[in-house]
Amino acid sequence: MKSFKKIAASGVAVATMFSMAACGSSDSSNEGTADNPVTINVWAWEPTLTPVAKAFEKKYPNIKVKITNAGTAQKQYTSINNALQAGKGAPDVAQIEYFAIPQFVLQNSLKDLTEFGADKFDGYYTPGPWASVTYGGGVHGLPIDSGPDAMFYNKETFDKAGITEAPKTWDEFYEAAKKIRAVGAYITCEPANIAVTEAWIWAAGGKTVTADGENVTINYADDSAAKKYYAFMQKLIDEDLIDTKLTMWSEEWYKALEDGTLATITTGAWMAAMLKDGVPTGEGKWRVAGLPQIDADTDGNGEDGGSSLAVLAGSDKASAAYKFVEFAAHDREGVKIRIDKGQFPADTETMADEEFLNKTDPYFGDQKYQDVLVEGAKKVGTQWQFLPFEVDARTRFGDYVGKTVTGELTYQEAVEQWQDSLITYGNGQGFKVTKG
Repeated sequence: MKSFKKIAASGVAVATMFSMAACGSSDSSNEGTADNPVTINVWAWEPTLTPVAKAFEKKYPNIKVKITNAGTAQKQYTSINNALQAGKGAPDVAQIEYFAIPQFVLQNSLKDLTEFGADKFDGYYTPGPWASVTYGGGVHGLPIDSGPDAMFYNKETFDKAGITEAPKTWDEFYEAAKKIRAVGAYITCEPANIAVTEAWIWAAGGKTVTADGENVTINYADDSAAKKYYAFMQKLIDEDLIDTKLTMWSEEWYKALEDGTLATITTGAWMAAMLKDGVPTGEGKWRVAGLPQIDADTDGNGEDGGSSLAVLAGSDKASAAYKFVEFAAHDREGVKIRIDKGQFPADTETMADEEFLNKTDPYFGDQKYQDVLVEGAKKVGTQWQFLPFEVDARTRFGDYVGKTVTGELTYQEAVEQWQDSLITYGNGQGFKVTKG
């Protein structure tokens, strides 16, 4: 991965880099016409983009879209960075989660879409996603969804365990976990999942990062809400109430969702579409509830994922690539296709639409689940910040927290060691990182 050293050495250097990224607008007005048909390469894991691409090709018959699943999230980012380092093989368009945008912007890897007029969409998207894609002053992608956290749960397994309603607090989640374990299942899995960890702490009101230019303060180890979460997870691990062997997106994970031996997924709203696509045999079994709260007096939420479509800075078909991005993320036809397939929006127009809010789905037992997800979106705390080297930070998390399942470290000890490694890493990349 390209080093950030000196890129973030000062606010002036960062601002200069952003200005350079916005320069060099390419004259590609003839791109994607009958005289100059093109094929754009899109790397994305989101299945609803396939029907979007088909509709796009009908509207723009001289632009073909080749979608490649280069791996989900982290795996794709690694592939992109490998292609960038090699100087070849990078896509024209990539799906990039909001937490990863700062790191790619600091690498000067994403095109500023202001030259195509993307800045005029300010106000069309909800504040969180728009703030993420406009990191650094340009527009480095357009939001295609958002990820307010929710709990997707298997009602059939809950019924078998004698659980009559979804747990609303961490204590209730713990009690439900014991009942579910008693019937041979687990309530959740993968204690070393950084996205889940951050979302739960975020929802509990935690604030583990303060970033201002090159100055970064990290407080993963001592934030009060975070420490309570680590103790909570330690209890689940110690009492064998969490499946420590399963990892999300693995074949075994899908099997556990199919046979009901994994009872919940706590993740972003986008999981509704992914669940329907990946576990079709679950129709009628699944329901959606709000994320359990740290206590009965808290009513917050965090985000897990949510992503944008960005044009890579090195694309030689940027004009055609942007047309696809705009169609998928802003054109009402493109947005509607994804929403109808179960994806959760990032735009305020859809979130306020009564038809959308009242829509039911047999997969979720005809529950009005979109209403639950929109309520969750309204509760997302504004205090949270991601690290400007979040992608690298996430790759390191499992190296430390994974040791909790073997008993080598407690969860708290693992986070403390992870935090120390982040301080060392960040300072080595030109940031001024201190412990909070």
